[in-house]
Amino acid sequence: MAINNILIVDDELEIREALVIYLKSDSVDVFTASNGLEALEILEKEIIHLILMDVMMPQMDGIKATFKIRENKNIPIILLSAKSEANDKIIGLNVGADDYITKPFDPMELVARVRSQLRRFTNLGSFQMSAGEEIIQVRGLALNKTSKTVEVDGEDVRLTPKEYKILELLMENKGRVFSIEEIYESVWNEPIYASDNTVAVHVRNIREKIEINPKDPKYLKVVWGIGYKIEKK
Repeated sequence: MAINNILIVDDELEIREALVIYLKSDSVDVFTASNGLEALEILEKEIIHLILMDVMMPQMDGIKATFKIRENKNIPIILLSAKSEANDKIIGLNVGADDYITKPFDPMELVARVRSQLRRFTNLGSFQMSAGEEIIQVRGLALNKTSKTVEVDGEDVRLTPKEYKILELLMENKGRVFSIEEIYESVWNEPIYASDNTVAVHVRNIREKIEINPKDPKYLKVVWGIGYKIEKK
């Protein structure tokens, strides 16, 4: 049986101990840290498959730790916080968290969410490919060039053929800014008319489908006066 390693990060000892009791089993090993800095140290030494991260902590809070982890790791992160404001949730999700649970939480709900995220990461999030498949990945966003499909955090996203081609172009060139003209001519294979807003409309539709908050996107960014790009981090 495969063992999943879960990292619990919370400055309250009682909560860490309770979560260990809820989660530890024959198929789960649990590591604990009391702040974001300790969590980063553990991640340097251990293979971790999921993180439960408190938001309010000393030295390094959960938002900053999540942002740092997302620079090079795609581990599922579930944020824990006593705050229930929608804005707090949006900030956490936009810096790379996969889910959000408000304290006090129902232990059964927490365990169910942990299992759900582990299934997604094992089956989809780690993107174990079949022979011959080619997948481009940016954190939770994955584009399968072989099957012509797109997933966000393990969930299928339905794009039109033109939307798919735009996203494929940008993901193949992560970090590069493409002008509207370059995108149109690459995807439509014809010159663009000066007043044509086709690309902007398609980009807006893509954002509605792949972003948690399309008005504050974490994947498909606009570079004002120049064009669009896919963020590397």
